[in-house]
Amino acid sequence: MREYAKLAPKFWTGETGKRIKKAGPEGVVVAVYLMSSPHSNMIGIFHQPVMYMAYETGLSIEGASKGLRICMDAGFCRFDEASDMVWLPEMAQYQIAKALSPGDKRCKGIRKDYAALPDCPFLGAFFDRYAQAFHLPTRRNGTGEPVPVSHAPPKPLRSQEQEQEQEQEQEQEQQPPAPDGDGAAPPAAAGVATAKKRRPAEAPEEVLKPEDVDAQVWRDWLKLRGAKKAPVTPTVLAGATSEAAKAGLTLGEFLAVWCRRGTQGLEAAWIKADERGNGRHGRPPDRIDRQLETAGLMVGSAYGYPAPASPSTPPMEVTDVTARAIAA
Repeated sequence: MREYAKLAPKFWTGETGKRIKKAGPEGVVVAVYLMSSPHSNMIGIFHQPVMYMAYETGLSIEGASKGLRICMDAGFCRFDEASDMVWLPEMAQYQIAKALSPGDKRCKGIRKDYAALPDCPFLGAFFDRYAQAFHLPTRRNGTGEPVPVSHAPPKPLRSQEQEQEQEQEQEQEQQPPAPDGDGAAPPAAAGVATAKKRRPAEAPEEVLKPEDVDAQVWRDWLKLRGAKKAPVTPTVLAGATSEAAKAGLTLGEFLAVWCRRGTQGLEAAWIKADERGNGRHGRPPDRIDRQLETAGLMVGSAYGYPAPASPSTPPMEVTDVTARAIAA
C-alpha cells in the first residue's frame, strides 16, 4: 500500500474533471478514490474490483458502478471486467513525472511494478505510452491486445546468390580432403582447424517399475532421486533389491522407508527396528494372518507361527460330586 498519493488541483478545473462533475457526484467520488485507492500503485494499473470500490467509498454497488462508468466515458480510466484491472492513463505522469533520466532510481521501481502486473489488456498500451519516458526495456502483451510488430529493426534478407555460396562452402567443408600423389591426404593448412564431430550423448536407459513396488512409492522414489540429482539405473535398482533382502523387506517396503528418510542412499544396516513395521514384511496382520495364527495355535508352527509352549504342570482333574444334606 502506498503511503501517499498526489491529487493535482487541476483535476477540479480541467476538462476531464469538469465532465466527471457534470455527470454526477458518483463519478467524482470514484475518480478521487482511484487516485488514492489503497490498491493502487504509482504507474496507474492495479487490481480494483467494484465490490472493494463500493465498500471503501461507502457507495452502493450500483453507485460505484455508475461512478466507474462516468470516469470511463470521460476518458479518465479504463476498466477490464474479466480481470477487474483498472488503468488511469494519465496517473503515471502525475504521480511520478512526465519523464525521467535513465539513471533515476524511480525507473527501477517502475520496471518492477510493470513486471509484477498480472495479465490484463493494458500492458502493451502502457508500454507504448511510457517506454521512452521511463526507459522500459521490454514490452508485455496482455490478453486481448494485438501483438505489435517487433520494435527491433528487421534483419536484411539474404539474396539467393549468397545462400547458394554458403551452401557450397558448407559442402566443401564436409567433403574429406583429396589424397596427394603418394596416396596420403595432404596436411591441414596452417591456421585452419579441422572441425571435430561430437558424438551424440547416449540417452539414459529407462528403468521400469518392478511388479512388487507400489506405483505411488515408485513415483516418490524417482522424484527423490531426481531431487538428489542421482541417476536411476539397473545397477542402482539391483543394489536396492539386495539391501531389501538383507533387511528382510520387500523391495517396495525398502523403497518406502527410503522415501520417508529422504536420503540419497540407504543400506539394510541403517534401518531401525521401528522402520521395519509389524506383521509380515512390514505390514500389519490382516484377517487371514489372524486365522493362520489361530490355526498355528492348534496344529503347531505349520503356518509359520510358533506353537504355544507345553504346560509345565499337568492339568487338574475335577470330579463331579452330588451335594447331599447331612442330618445333625
